[in-house]
Amino acid sequence: MTGNIFSLEGRVAVVTGASRGLGQAIALALADAGADLCITARDEGSLAETQQLIEARGRKCFAASQDVNDVPSIERVLDQFAALSGRIDILVNNAGMEQVSPSLDVDEALWDQIIGTNLKGAFFWAQAAARRMSTQANGGSIVNLCSLTSFVGIPTAVPYGSSKSGLLGMTRALAAEWASSGIRVNAVAPGYFRTAMTEGFYRDSAWQARMLEKIPQRRFGEATDIGGAVVFLVSDAAGYINGHCLPVDGGFLASI
Repeated sequence: MTGNIFSLEGRVAVVTGASRGLGQAIALALADAGADLCITARDEGSLAETQQLIEARGRKCFAASQDVNDVPSIERVLDQFAALSGRIDILVNNAGMEQVSPSLDVDEALWDQIIGTNLKGAFFWAQAAARRMSTQANGGSIVNLCSLTSFVGIPTAVPYGSSKSGLLGMTRALAAEWASSGIRVNAVAPGYFRTAMTEGFYRDSAWQARMLEKIPQRRFGEATDIGGAVVFLVSDAAGYINGHCLPVDGGFLASI
C-alpha cells in the first residue's frame, strides 16, 4: 500500500446530527482528512457554525434541515446533495436522542421518539445511502454511532439502550448483506462524553466521581477523541474491517 491510507481526499461524506457535540467533531475530523461534507440537523440554522468551520478548512459543505424521523425527507436531502456532488462515499449515522426515565414511566410517545430517532432513522439513512453507494465503483462506508448501552444495561435508559443494542445488531446484519456491493458497515461506541445531550449528568459532582472510578484512563471523553476512530473506519486503512463496533471509552468496557 502506498500513499496516505488514512486520507479521505476526493471523498464525499454525510453526517447526521452534525450541529454540535460528537456530530460536529466527527464532521470536522472528516474534513481535516480531506472529505467534502453534507451535514444535517433538525434546525438548519444550528448547522451554521459547523458549516463555517468545515469551509474554513477548504472543504465544500452543504447543510440541510432534516429530521431523521421523517423518512421521505432523507431522499429529498440526498437528491439535493447529489446535484452538487454526484456521489456519496461515507455516511455517519450520528443523530440521536436520549431522555432518562424509570421504565415504569416510559410511555409510547417517548419510546417511539427514541427508537425512531436512534434506530429507524439510522436504518433508512443507511438504506438510502447504500442504494447510491452500490452503483459506485468503489462502494462506500457507513459508520453508526452505538453506545455503551449496546453492550451493558443502564437503569432508566431502557428505550435508549434498546435502540442502541438494535443499532449494533443492524450494523452487523447490514455489513454481512452489503459487503458484496462494496459497502462496509461499522460502528463506534462512545463512552462517557460531556455533550449537550449528557450535560445534566455532569452537573452532579458525585456522579462524575463515581464514573471516573470506572474508567481506567480516569478521564471523560472529549469531542476530539471520537473523530480519529471514525476517520480510521471509513478510510482505506480499515478496508478489511466490516461489521465491527469500536468502543471509544477509555477502557470502560474492557474493565468490567
